[in-house]
Amino acid sequence: MRGPQEIIKAPVISEKGSLLAETMQQVLFKVRPDANKIEVKKAVESLFKVKVVKVRMARYLGKVRRVGKNSGRRPEWKKAYVTLREGDKIDFFGAA
Repeated sequence: MRGPQEIIKAPVISEKGSLLAETMQQVLFKVRPDANKIEVKKAVESLFKVKVVKVRMARYLGKVRRVGKNSGRRPEWKKAYVTLREGDKIDFFGAA
């Protein structure tokens, strides 16, 4: 059994994420590539004490990178779009 800290790696802080948070009550997280929607929902609810309505997932393949003759691949990753209940909010920066 994986803990919530292992499933959720980090929040995705970007322009798109900020716009979704303001308009659609959604928060973006970078999660483990093998995590599913149910695990993400339980992890967010336990870590941030909010109610999750819906979770959507997007999978991203690692890009191929080259250094001289050698080529490698960046790791695959997964992004979770978490829709929160009306009135709930996750503040990553803290109100100062």
